[in-house]
Amino acid sequence: MYDRILLPTDGSDATNRAVEQAVGLARETGAELHVLFVVEDIPYAPEMMDDTVEKQLREIGEEALEKIRERADEAGVEVVADIREGAPHTAILEYADEAGVDAIVMGTHGRSGLDRYLLGSVTERVVRTAEIPVLTVRMEE
Repeated sequence: MYDRILLPTDGSDATNRAVEQAVGLARETGAELHVLFVVEDIPYAPEMMDDTVEKQLREIGEEALEKIRERADEAGVEVVADIREGAPHTAILEYADEAGVDAIVMGTHGRSGLDRYLLGSVTERVVRTAEIPVLTVRMEE
């Protein structure tokens, strides 16, 4: 059913449930798990995105990818990991297309109202525009 599953991560502990679901789905289907961290551009404050900030974000991404790789290894799941730059929803969809991903597993924070309006939702944008199935997993509170 699935040969390649994509798990985008922001490196937060809140993504644990999505990691569990993605690793479990990959294990059950024999799929390769692709894990992606996106270093987000800050278009409204480009002066804040200096080399130090970008380096720190990459380090967060590398740590997040390594933790997921360890969990996947324990489950016997093959992992491909990558770090990209750009708008998260765009980078996720581009990666999925390039890698020939069959499904995306993403966490959702469950924001509503003004928070969702102001912050937007990467997951929501991916769900609305992806041409492949997207499994959303509600984050732990």
